[in-house]
Amino acid sequence: MAPAQTPMSGALVALFSLCAGVLVANLYYAQPIIDLIAPSVGLSVHSASVIVSLTQIGYALGLFLLVPLADLLENRRLLIVSGAAAAISLVGAALSSQPQLFLLVSLLLGLSSVSVQILIPLAAHLAPEAMRGRTVGTIMGGLLSGILLSRPLSSMVAEYFGWRAVFLAAAAVTLATVAIIAITLPRRVPQHRATYGELIQSLWHLFSRYAVLRQRALFQGLLFAAFSLFWTAVPLELASSYRLSQSQIGVFALVGALGAVAAPIAGRLADAGHTRVASFLAMIAAAISFLFGLDSGHHGVYALALTGIVLDFAVQMNMVLGQRAIYALDATSRARLNALYMTAIFIGGAIGSAVASVLYTAFGWHGVVHAGVGLALLSLVAFTVASRR
Repeated sequence: MAPAQTPMSGALVALFSLCAGVLVANLYYAQPIIDLIAPSVGLSVHSASVIVSLTQIGYALGLFLLVPLADLLENRRLLIVSGAAAAISLVGAALSSQPQLFLLVSLLLGLSSVSVQILIPLAAHLAPEAMRGRTVGTIMGGLLSGILLSRPLSSMVAEYFGWRAVFLAAAAVTLATVAIIAITLPRRVPQHRATYGELIQSLWHLFSRYAVLRQRALFQGLLFAAFSLFWTAVPLELASSYRLSQSQIGVFALVGALGAVAAPIAGRLADAGHTRVASFLAMIAAAISFLFGLDSGHHGVYALALTGIVLDFAVQMNMVLGQRAIYALDATSRARLNALYMTAIFIGGAIGSAVASVLYTAFGWHGVVHAGVGLALLSLVAFTVASRR
C-alpha cells in the first residue's frame, strides 16, 4: 500500500495513539514494584532490577527478529498475534511463583510487546510526507504517555490489590486493545517480497548503508540508558531516603508524564527542518536534568521530580526527531529501519536498568546522577562529532 496522500483522520490518529500507549505500558508495569515482586518470587533485592532488564532485552530481541516482518506480512494480523501473546505473558507473570519462571515470562513479555513498533511505521506509511513528523509525533505522545503513566498506575494498583493484580489487569486491557485493532485498524500488505532469512540479512545492509541510522541509534541509545537508569533507581531512592509509600511513588511518577508533550513538538520541529538544533538542545537538557537531583534537602523530592520532567522531555524529543529522520531514508524498509533504531535504544535501556540497583547500592544516589550525566554527555559528544563530519 502506498503512503496516503491525505492526512490521517483525527480519530484514526487518536486510535493509533491509544493502542500504542496501552501496548507499550506492558513493558513498564514491573519497574516501580520490583521490590514487591522480587521477594514474592524468590529473587534477592540486589538482583531485582534484572526483571526490568530482561523485559527490555526481550523487547530488543523482538524488535530485531519480529518487527521486520511488518515489511513482509500483513500488518494488522501481526499486531493481533503479538498483542494476544503479550496478554498471555502477562497472565503468566501474574501466576508465577518461582524466580526462573518469572524471569522467563518477563523475557517473553518483552518479546511479544513489540507490536507497538509495528504501529508506528504503519502510521508513517499512512501519513503524507509533509505531515509525517507531526503524525508520528502525536502517536509517540500516546506511546510515551503509556510508558510514563504505567508506573504510577502500577504502584497504586499494587499497593491496594497486590502486584499480581497489576499484571492481570494489564492482560485484560491488552486483550481489549487487540479486539479494537482487529475491528478498526486498516489492513496493509507490504509490496516487499523475500524469505524471512533474506529479510533478517537485509538488516545488516540497511545498518551499514545509512550513516544517519547508525548515528541516531547511538545518540538515542545513550539517552535511553540514562532514562532507564533514572526511572529504575528513583523508586529505590524515594523509598529509602524519603520513606515514600508505593502510592506516593506512583504520584511522583505522574509528573514524568508531562514529558510526553515533547513528542508532538518534536514532530513539528522535524517537519520544519530544525532537527539538528532541537537534538542539540535535547541532549544538553538531559545532562543538566540530573544535576537537579543532587538536592537532598527538604526540597529533594521536588528536585527529583524536576529531573524526571526535564529528562523525559529531552529523551522523548530526541527519539521522535530520530524517527522522523530514519523514516525518510527508505519508504519500503521503514519497519526494518525502525527495528534497528529501537533495538539499539532498548539495548541502551536494558543496560541502564541492569546497572541501576548495582550503582545505587554501591555509590548511592550520587553515583546514579554521575552515571546519568556521563551518558547524556557521551551522546552530546557523539552528536557533535557526527555534525562536524
